[in-house]
Amino acid sequence: MDAKQILSFIKIEHTLFSLPFVLVGYFIAIEQFNISPGIDLLWILLAAVGARGLAMALNRIIDRDIDAANPRTKDRHLASGAMSLRTAWALSAFFLFMLLVSAGLLNRVALMMSWLPVLVFVIYPYMKRYTWLCHFWLGLCLGLAPAGAWAAMAADVHGWAAITGMFESETEFLWSATILPISVGVALWIAAFDINYARMDVENDRNSGIHSFPSRFGEELTTRATVQLTLVWFACFAVSNPMDGIWFLTAAGLMAGLNIWVVLAKDKFEDFQTVLFRASMLTGWMLLFALIIGFMLEPNSEWTLD
Repeated sequence: MDAKQILSFIKIEHTLFSLPFVLVGYFIAIEQFNISPGIDLLWILLAAVGARGLAMALNRIIDRDIDAANPRTKDRHLASGAMSLRTAWALSAFFLFMLLVSAGLLNRVALMMSWLPVLVFVIYPYMKRYTWLCHFWLGLCLGLAPAGAWAAMAADVHGWAAITGMFESETEFLWSATILPISVGVALWIAAFDINYARMDVENDRNSGIHSFPSRFGEELTTRATVQLTLVWFACFAVSNPMDGIWFLTAAGLMAGLNIWVVLAKDKFEDFQTVLFRASMLTGWMLLFALIIGFMLEPNSEWTLD
């Protein structure tokens, strides 16, 4: 098996969804706790790649029979027999090893908490067999990306108190003011994307007993729910608004508007799913860019440009 086949198996392009928010969590932590950037960024990126690869490999393994029965997915590696189950499990072990080693090189807290994303990844493929809430569980998978990066960096300063400790006021946890609403926003953003992605499989899902929001509630309600979820994830990002910067808030508003427009105008596009994918992918990168610009222009920040 060559590298190209492995990258195709884990759909490396989907890493573009989670990576910017991994970096958002990282940059918020180093700004919040005055941490100097260093080698930890490399370990965080490697952990993110390991987590993403593990999540996709487990999804492909657990869903191989469902994929084989779906005309859209029957040519996937395991469903078509292009890859053996043994190879898929070996890749899963490799990505798990990458995640654990990278987490261990960060700090003890990151290593000890690495069970959480692994458990969430294992549960996700089974959700669609029982409930249309599977889209929100996928959102949880991606919502852990900024939270995990933030917690790993915060633990360098506060240890376990990064998760369990409170500010001096003893009224809120260290993570509740900024990274929590961002993680919730990411979760809802991905859920909104995924319920639209599931439009491609409505008939197959209904015939196969697979649960999804569009197959359960129909086209019109799917569109309405997407708009509502988008407004809520914008509100989450607006509430967090790192450093009270106008840049992040403006970017969140513009990208929310773009995502809503794409969904409302879906019938105008020859390939709605491709347009949706690109708009959703752009969302994370625009927010990351706006966050960095905001930090650089903040007068009290060490990132300030003189």
